[in-house]
Amino acid sequence: HTRLVRDWSSDVCSSDLVCIVSGSTHFHGSARLCFTPNGELMTTTLIRKANWSAVWDASLKTHRYARDSDIVFSDDRIVYVGPDYDGQWDHEIDGRSSFVMPGLINIHSHPQHEPAYRGIREEHGRPEMYDSGLYERSQAFSLDDEGCQAAAELAYGELLLCGVTTLADLSSMSPWWLDLIARSGLRGFIAPGFASSRWYMDSFHELKFNWNEQAGRKAFDEAAEFMTQAEAHPSKRLQGVVYPMQIDTCSEDLLRDCIALAEETNRPITTHASQSQVEFLLMTKRHGVSPIKWASNIGLLGPRTTLGHAIFIDDHPSIDWRAREDLNLLVDSGTSVAHCPSPFARYGHAMADFGRYYRAGVNLGFGTDVTPHNLIEEMRLAIILARVMANNIKTTDAQMVFHAATVGGAKSLLRDDLGRLEKGAKADLVMVDITQTIMRPVHDPLKSLIYHAADRAVKTVFIDGELAVDNGSVVHLDMSDAAGRLEIAQQRMLKDVPNHDFLGREAKDITPLSLML
Repeated sequence: HTRLVRDWSSDVCSSDLVCIVSGSTHFHGSARLCFTPNGELMTTTLIRKANWSAVWDASLKTHRYARDSDIVFSDDRIVYVGPDYDGQWDHEIDGRSSFVMPGLINIHSHPQHEPAYRGIREEHGRPEMYDSGLYERSQAFSLDDEGCQAAAELAYGELLLCGVTTLADLSSMSPWWLDLIARSGLRGFIAPGFASSRWYMDSFHELKFNWNEQAGRKAFDEAAEFMTQAEAHPSKRLQGVVYPMQIDTCSEDLLRDCIALAEETNRPITTHASQSQVEFLLMTKRHGVSPIKWASNIGLLGPRTTLGHAIFIDDHPSIDWRAREDLNLLVDSGTSVAHCPSPFARYGHAMADFGRYYRAGVNLGFGTDVTPHNLIEEMRLAIILARVMANNIKTTDAQMVFHAATVGGAKSLLRDDLGRLEKGAKADLVMVDITQTIMRPVHDPLKSLIYHAADRAVKTVFIDGELAVDNGSVVHLDMSDAAGRLEIAQQRMLKDVPNHDFLGREAKDITPLSLML
């Protein structure tokens, strides 16, 4: 990892390298040194004879398996995928015990607070709110800034360990945010949230809104500036996402300005929509049409838009609505959907169903809306829930969810150089250890990974050609320290609950322990 100064011979040369090595990686004995225009050493890494790999077939627009392939990346780009590479290389990794796949793409996550809900959120819901606990919880439980930082660091580590290389981070603006996600090694799509109103409850059966257009406008301007700062970050791995927080908490004027900003700056735009039955009923009362239809009417739908969840569309079995047009509106507009099955499954809800959206032509991606931040487990749960909802084992399979977790996510973020192993793509890739007993027998490594092993078999992760996970350990973050800080912050949050809950209850009265103490 040596950086060479510009005045130390920028000519291409041949040199015997002496280095300290570990594991199965080593430098070539007579490597050719190449330099970037900035005078930095450009290294070429060869993964030799990957036992299995998921390579991108551009002609068929799908991933396919390859055996005994060489995968080569130079600096931050893949330069070769195929058999018997005979070019120059500096760094070799033995791939014979690996399944190599593109890095996973997470297009919807809230790392700054979700890890703090461990032991709190899993069984929490209000029958009066159609079993959703979202609204009561968001009012009663408030994590402080120190806790948010610890939560984010812990979540980033979890994401890396399950093979996520790109993250759409839907969070609040904090002075430490950009440096922390950059240090993690993740490719970050920074989505600072803002809204025209905030939810509140003063009874169990009704959701109310505290509207403040001026505050929403101020936050919108601050978010625009924050995204500009992210894109100028020295890591060069951060990009902005325009994020009006929920379709029901933002005014039409604010949403139209968000659309204009996204188009002017060529950024993606994302929001929560059709995420609950409560929201569906509120929006139909306000506008006389479904949330998706209203989004279409104001121009929010389109190829640069990703809707968080879009579960409760007009033809969902839990929605008794006269129209049946939402699914076609998503398809015809090219709008993407971020599917996060875990939080809804905990409430007893599910999309109807993933395979139906996929076959209709909706561009789907995956997110981790709750802790644990394990995208592979979300993929598995999506398959199972789809089959239950459709009463059909054929409706959804491993290929569909893998496509969504890679190129589907990349498309939603307006990137065609992510989520695939092919020449010219970013060097974001994952090495899965197929010698792990939970992966064996390795008849079909993708099925073994999704249905059985998940993060336990992820061994190595590269992002932009740089090592982010080494031998199953996160390189740049201290997850144990972050977990300790979060534990203390969670205690502060729990103690503070009576100051936020509309009935002044304690945390244990809202989310009791699973066993008597």
